[in-house]
Amino acid sequence: MSDINNTEDIQEENLDQQDGSGQQNNSSEHAEELSVEEQLREDLAKEKDKFLRLFAEFENYKKRTSKERMDLFKTAGQEVIVALLPVSDDFDRAMQELAKSDDKETFKGVELIKIKFEQVLKSKGLEEVEAKAGDVFNADIHEAITQIPAPDKKMKGKIIDVIEKGFKLGDKIIRHPKVVVGN
Repeated sequence: MSDINNTEDIQEENLDQQDGSGQQNNSSEHAEELSVEEQLREDLAKEKDKFLRLFAEFENYKKRTSKERMDLFKTAGQEVIVALLPVSDDFDRAMQELAKSDDKETFKGVELIKIKFEQVLKSKGLEEVEAKAGDVFNADIHEAITQIPAPDKKMKGKIIDVIEKGFKLGDKIIRHPKVVVGN
């Protein structure tokens, strides 16, 4: 019986040792699982952050390209319109000369063509920059061709004469009005 008891004791000791090492294995596996789980959480957080940044960058790209496209549409015909501005100036000069003549029908015909031409330009977004004698000179808007002595003190720093009309396309000035300024 003592052999049986000894065998039982040995088996119990082995079981106790196995339980103790099993607990150690369990706790180390649990620690590994936590570190793996924590690692996965960190990786997920990094990927989420990367995704959000990429998404924000893409949204900014869409807004920027949309704005650029709108600006392009607004000023798409700018070169053509700028090339046609001297024609508009010629119409104005022709109208001044025709007003001096007695031929009212020619004056009326040229005036109709001029009006139609201006309407087409206006429909494309062209607007005249207002500048008239007596307005205060603004270097951001007006282009001073020359300065002359002011006829009176009230005209100092003001526009004396407008030599050439100015125009803007949308919000952008494409030709500044050329003016004579009193000093």
